[in-house]
Amino acid sequence: MISCVLIIDSFGQDPTFSQFYANPLYLAPSFAGATEEYRFALNYRNQWPAIPGVFHTYSISFDKALLNFNSGIGVLATYDVAGSGELSTTNIGLLYSYDFRINEDWHIRPGVNFKFTYLGLDIYKLVFASQMTGSGTVPPVYPPPFNKVADVDFATSALVYDDRFWGGFTLDHLLTPKQSFYGDDATLPVKMNVFGGMQILRKTRLRHTYQEVLSVAFNFQKQADFYQTDVGLYYYRDPLIFGLWYRGIPFMTTQAGDAIIGLVGIKTKQLHIGYSYDFTISNLISSTHGSHEVSLVYEFNSFSIGQRTKIRAIPCPEF
Repeated sequence: MISCVLIIDSFGQDPTFSQFYANPLYLAPSFAGATEEYRFALNYRNQWPAIPGVFHTYSISFDKALLNFNSGIGVLATYDVAGSGELSTTNIGLLYSYDFRINEDWHIRPGVNFKFTYLGLDIYKLVFASQMTGSGTVPPVYPPPFNKVADVDFATSALVYDDRFWGGFTLDHLLTPKQSFYGDDATLPVKMNVFGGMQILRKTRLRHTYQEVLSVAFNFQKQADFYQTDVGLYYYRDPLIFGLWYRGIPFMTTQAGDAIIGLVGIKTKQLHIGYSYDFTISNLISSTHGSHEVSLVYEFNSFSIGQRTKIRAIPCPEF
């Protein structure tokens, strides 16, 4: 979670998933339909459980490959809630991508995401100073009226890949949706992601089926004046997958980094299940109890024998 609260101004920012390739539509709309036919994904993140008002983030997505049109479509819904007042952000988006074949090996896949965003708060769960008295009585409190915030937003991305390399970028919140309950001039800053990687080792015993893959990957994010980088390794040996990540930007901050992330998962032809834990290494090491994240991805198709269509798969790992 990239977050900042200042005394005078406050700026809303986005939750971050450690298993960003297990939530591909959240990472970039270019991944919409980048599957054999159908894909369903569930993601849950519990960040800093030792801190009161813990951050919970939920994501659900469904996408489909339109093989006859070199395209993909999808829908993505996210729900993020934090704090004792359950400050929540809900996003529901429709995604589209198109795959351009440059030559025999390379593809470019642009994508877009049109979404509706909603900001909510249960103010009756908040405790104000006037509610705490020495006698223990609780005088009535009338919270100031406010309006729930609804707005529209837009994201775009592009992805370049061949059978071993991939790289891309995403620009999100291009319409800078409103974030103030009281009509103030507060908006969500534009967020930029730059991501990529490569397979440095792969072995197979079955035709078109990899039994062992070692990949390196990174994900750089910047939103307003805040930024972070995830860089690490994925190792897959059928059917298990392991990952080790470092989150931070060395030599640019006074801290060693934000977290070391460990991942373990099971990957079969249709079902991918992953669990990751963020071990905090910043100054918050004794205060957060880290972060937990769970992902589930299910891919399926309606092809009968003889109808299966071979697609050029993007080599990035699903976790």
